[in-house]
Amino acid sequence: MTATATRRLAAILAADVVGYSRLMGADEAGTTRTLREHREAAAPIVASHGGRLVETMGDGVMLVGKRIM
Repeated sequence: MTATATRRLAAILAADVVGYSRLMGADEAGTTRTLREHREAAAPIVASHGGRLVETMGDGVMLVGKRIM
């Protein structure tokens, strides 16, 4: 049996919150809530463009989408 791999081009976005440690120090509950709200608001927008959330890492996110070309 021969296995074949399917290759595809993708757009990858990695982002994090600038000043996250400072914000958490000033207002942990508020920062956590705001971060969650922004992720929830972004999810349907990313999905509407054929993308998906791959990973969250503290204040960071990694998104993958269809290639842009």
